Amino acid sequence: MELAHRYAALLTVPDGMLREAPAEEFSSVQKSELELQAHWFAGDFGSSFLTATTGERVEVVQFGVWNHDAGPDFTEAAVRFPDRPDAPVLRGSIELDTRAEDWERHGHGGNAAFDDVVLHLYLQHGPRQPFTRTSQHRQVAQVHLDLRQLEHRVAPVDLPSARPGRCSGPLRERSAEEVRTLLTAAAQYRLQLKNRRWQRLAAVRGYDQALFQSLAVTLGYKENKLPFALLAQRLPLKTLRAEGDGGMALLLGLAGFLQTPEFSVDQDGREARAYLRERWEFWWRRRSAMERLVLPTKAWKLSGLRPVNHPQRRLAALVQLAARWPEVQALIDGGGNDLAKQVTKFLTGLRDPFWDHHYTLTSARSARPLALVGAARASEMLANVFFPLAIAAHPVHWDAYAKLPAGTGSRRVATAATRLFGHDPAGAEPWLKTAAHQQGLLQIYEDFCLEDDSDCARCTFPERVCRFAFVRG
Repeated sequence: MELAHRYAALLTVPDGMLREAPAEEFSSVQKSELELQAHWFAGDFGSSFLTATTGERVEVVQFGVWNHDAGPDFTEAAVRFPDRPDAPVLRGSIELDTRAEDWERHGHGGNAAFDDVVLHLYLQHGPRQPFTRTSQHRQVAQVHLDLRQLEHRVAPVDLPSARPGRCSGPLRERSAEEVRTLLTAAAQYRLQLKNRRWQRLAAVRGYDQALFQSLAVTLGYKENKLPFALLAQRLPLKTLRAEGDGGMALLLGLAGFLQTPEFSVDQDGREARAYLRERWEFWWRRRSAMERLVLPTKAWKLSGLRPVNHPQRRLAALVQLAARWPEVQALIDGGGNDLAKQVTKFLTGLRDPFWDHHYTLTSARSARPLALVGAARASEMLANVFFPLAIAAHPVHWDAYAKLPAGTGSRRVATAATRLFGHDPAGAEPWLKTAAHQQGLLQIYEDFCLEDDSDCARCTFPERVCRFAFVRG
């Protein structure tokens, strides 16, 4: 862990270093929304001094990240309003619709996922000009895009989700060993941060509950981390273990998945019907005392998930972890040099008679067995929970962690790789193979890219890379 202090020094601006840097230049009928998004992201509509429907000028400082999942079309964007006092820069998301009315028609106004939208783009509107408001009743600036700007332009294809940063130039000039040193330093620094957060949580919740809550969050994936954390708090480890076989019913009930005794079960789902009835009857006896703790439906993201990743299945995995808690403790305390192998074997070996063959509470029985926790999720739990704790207690575990293969990756990892290494896949590919290097990428991205609202123009990371202590010693 001797490199972490070098990365920490990288975060400190040396005396005399200026924050100003050359601004990055943007490259410069009926169309599908996907085509329109491609034109927008390519800069075909321009970026400087667009005009909002209110008449005020809007400047797009950074186009952000093209989001191909549910939610706003472009995240981590920044826009400036030159006509407002102090010309504020607002950071958030950008949504593009073919019609202004689509904001309400598609339910964005009541969807908390769109609450950080700072600019709503559209091509047409009806007889009346609709307002764009979030679920918090905040009005969002609207810009009416002119399709004539796209005349004779063909929608660009195969655009990456993010633009390369200015740092991609200096990093290309570094040797593989120097880049490895930088990413290793950032990964070690990230482990230290995770351990500090863990220590704070353990001080408040106790060691076992903090570990249980941390594991619950990793089972929630990026989409459902918060509801899993809330469930782990509302039905803590000690209580869940004391409930025995009733624990799953209480978790399903608190999650809001048992709000009605009537369920649409597949006609051949005799097994599912019996399982549901048993859990419902247990929950019904306890529901009145716990009603105020039930999560609202909107807390969950259920669309766009692979069936095996449905949160109902992940709750079953959480129950199994609680039931076998002494084994979880033994892994943390005595994993030794085989920590990755032992944890992976334990997690991928979790079983449940019902959930081994069902995607959801009401799905038909699957002929083939379904893993409660797959190898990719086990790798994520190793990288985010087991190894940070093990390394904090015994730094020798770093060598095993450094060899841990990366999981399936994430859109944020891909975005970080593009920002740091450019569009050439060969430049980033070596640094996407291990969990440690991916964690280093994420730390740099969060410390610099997400803190910058100038589209690289004032980010000091490219200059700091040149001053980083690459040489060992």
